Amino acid sequence: MSIFRPSRREILSLAATAPALALPALAATKARAQTLGGPAAANPAHFRFQLGDVVLTVVSDGHLEVPANGLGVNADPAEVTAFLESYFLSTEVNYSHTNHLVIETGDATVLVDVGSGNRFQPTSGRLLDNLDSAGIDAGAITHVVITHAHPDHIWGIRDDFDEAIFPDAAYYIGGTERDFWLQDDLVNQVSTDMQQFVVGAVNSLNVDGAEWSLMNDGTEIVPGVRVIDTPGHTLGHMSVVIESGGKQLIALGDSMNHAWMSTARPEWVSGFDMDADQTVATRKRLLDMAAADRMAVLGYHFPFPGVGHIARDGDAYRFVPALWQW
Repeated sequence: MSIFRPSRREILSLAATAPALALPALAATKARAQTLGGPAAANPAHFRFQLGDVVLTVVSDGHLEVPANGLGVNADPAEVTAFLESYFLSTEVNYSHTNHLVIETGDATVLVDVGSGNRFQPTSGRLLDNLDSAGIDAGAITHVVITHAHPDHIWGIRDDFDEAIFPDAAYYIGGTERDFWLQDDLVNQVSTDMQQFVVGAVNSLNVDGAEWSLMNDGTEIVPGVRVIDTPGHTLGHMSVVIESGGKQLIALGDSMNHAWMSTARPEWVSGFDMDADQTVATRKRLLDMAAADRMAVLGYHFPFPGVGHIARDGDAYRFVPALWQW
C-alpha cells in the first residue's frame, strides 16, 4: 500500500458530451454578498435544482487554498505543471471550492458533510451562513452524512461551546472510517504531519450531542438516498447516491478531488490520498460507472456548483459541467 501524506509545511499553510442533466432553478431565494478575503461580490453561494422528485441544493462552505505541488504527487512534476497550464490553472496554488449537498426528500432534509467551521482556513467555514442565504433552516436538518473525517468535511460539526451544530439531526459515518480515527493512541502512532488531522477527527467524532449511526456499503439513509464504499482518499471514505424518477447522482466527496485531473489523469493522486493504489482503483470504478450509466456527479472540490457528468475520452474520461437553466 502506497501512502502519501501532506508535509507539515503544507498543513500549516492550510489556516457522452452534452450533459443529460440540466439544472433548472427553482423558486428564487434571497441572495447575499460573500466576502472571501477580497472585495465583496454578489456571487451565489448556493444553487438549487431537481433530480426526479428530490430537491437538491449545493451550498458552499467557501474555498480552500493549498500548494499545487500536492497534486499529482506520483507523476512527473513537469507533466503536472504542463497539465495545470493547459487548463489555465495556477501551478502554485490549488484553489478549490467546497460544495455541500442538501437533499430534500419527503420529510427528510439530509446534509452531506459539515464543513470546517472556524477551525481550518479563514476562507472556509461559510456553511451555516450560506444555508441561511439558501433559505434552509439549520434546525430543519434531519440527517447528517459524513463522507470522511478530514478537516474540511467534519471539523465544522462543533459550535463554539463544543456541541453539535445540528443537535436534532441523526449523524452517520462509515464504520471503517470511524474505527480508523478512533484507534487507541493513534495520534502517537502517525507522523507529526498527521497529528493535527487525528486530533481534529477525534474531537469531532466525540462531540456532545451527536449520536452516531455507523454505515457500510449500501446503507440507506432515507428512501432514495444510500451510501457506497469509495475507499482510498481515506481508508473508510464513502460517497452518497441519490436516485429518483429514474435518475441518479453521486456525491463523490473526495474520491475525485480535482475536476480535470481526477478524470483526465485518474492514475494521478494527491498528497492527501492515504492509499494511492486504492484511490486509483476506486476512482476508475466510479468513472466507468458514471459514464456507462450516465449518472450525474457532484464533486466536493469541483468548480461551484460542481455538478455534471463523466464522459469517456479515449482511455480516460472528462468532466462535463451540467448546463444551468434559469
